[in-house]
Amino acid sequence: MSKFELKLPKMGESVAEATITSWLKNIGDTIEMDDAIVEVATDKVDSEIPCEVEGTLVEILYQVDDVVKVGGTIAIIEIDGEAETTEVEIDEKSSQVEEELQVEIPTVASIKEDDIKVEEAIVEMSSPSGKFYSPLVKNIAREEKISTKELEDIIGTGKDQRVTKKDILAFVENRNAVHEINTNLKAVVAKPVVKSPVFVGEGDEIIEMTRMGKMIAKHMVDSKQTSAHVQSFVEVDVTNIVKWRNKVKDEFLKREGEKITFTPIFMEAVAKAVRDYPMMNVSVDGDKIIKKKDINLGMAAALGDGNLIVPVIKRADQLNLVGMTKAVNDLAVRARKGKLDPDDIQGGTFTVTNVGSFGSIMGTPIINQPQVGILALGSIRKMPAVIETPEGDFIGIRHKMIITHSYDHRVVNGALGSMFTKRIADYLEDWDINTTY
Repeated sequence: MSKFELKLPKMGESVAEATITSWLKNIGDTIEMDDAIVEVATDKVDSEIPCEVEGTLVEILYQVDDVVKVGGTIAIIEIDGEAETTEVEIDEKSSQVEEELQVEIPTVASIKEDDIKVEEAIVEMSSPSGKFYSPLVKNIAREEKISTKELEDIIGTGKDQRVTKKDILAFVENRNAVHEINTNLKAVVAKPVVKSPVFVGEGDEIIEMTRMGKMIAKHMVDSKQTSAHVQSFVEVDVTNIVKWRNKVKDEFLKREGEKITFTPIFMEAVAKAVRDYPMMNVSVDGDKIIKKKDINLGMAAALGDGNLIVPVIKRADQLNLVGMTKAVNDLAVRARKGKLDPDDIQGGTFTVTNVGSFGSIMGTPIINQPQVGILALGSIRKMPAVIETPEGDFIGIRHKMIITHSYDHRVVNGALGSMFTKRIADYLEDWDINTTY
């Protein structure tokens, strides 16, 4: 018999830890391969962790509400065979290879441009967060006294976003300038906020915030402290869209098996506008702007407990209206049922939130970091409006809404932010009532 260590797997981009919420198996239970053993929760989504082997659960290393780092051992499974011995032998061989390679690693002073071939051939080494770094990169970090946190903040340009020699040398070159900027920013930061005392009177009810509620609150405060928020507002005439949807919704449901709402139409317009203005599809990393290749639209969805979650439509600009409708409906349904996977909420590059679904005519949403923009959709209302015709102007009843674009003024100026908002409005107002799908 041997023992297998069940580890907390990687839960998605930027997720470094998870909270144990429920054990689905008890000590002594027989485990089948792919059986769900434990439920865990991150600041993004709840998930079940399956077992990779068959055996018996003999030890539980964390209790409910404990926080576990990604890669940490959470349980011990007793299995048949000699797997444990084999793992030790492999590890010993790996250690010998690593030691031999470490001897030949050059110092930063002796690195040349053609040494990149050496780096590509070196066995990669892992960091506490699960990222991989070659011994060459780690040796440069050691020589330049780069901390683990600094190393993990470097954006890699190699395969699977691995940090290459070129990346770390560029970081070293710019380090002093970045340090000076950060020092100046810290000097400008206001004095710590003194919390006002909260009086609890007789009969007042004290409600503990949920774990997700705490995470969202922190994320919102961090966003306001990170980005310089500014908003642009545009009133949009969506009469043609309303008439078109009323005309085709029954046929659409019969043909596609999906209900068509206004949301996929709006998401399609946003995707087109992001494609037209690619500098809205960026993130900020220190003094660098990371321009994203894919347009991945986040779609804020309300949960039953009042919290919000933001599932992501990947490569949204490549979907037609039918594809967008299916993606929107699928994510919305799974969000309400708590069935989203970690990957469903990762990789967003721009977010849309529909405040109009709750009756708000407009909103000023907080940016979903590390993105630089978020669009709020207000409610659609019948309003009197001036209609221009060749015969003259007259007053008519039109369906209108207000869209609000919150953007990061560090990298998006007022001209770009406003033109982007107007482009979305143009796509919506130019909707052809005879559009086919």
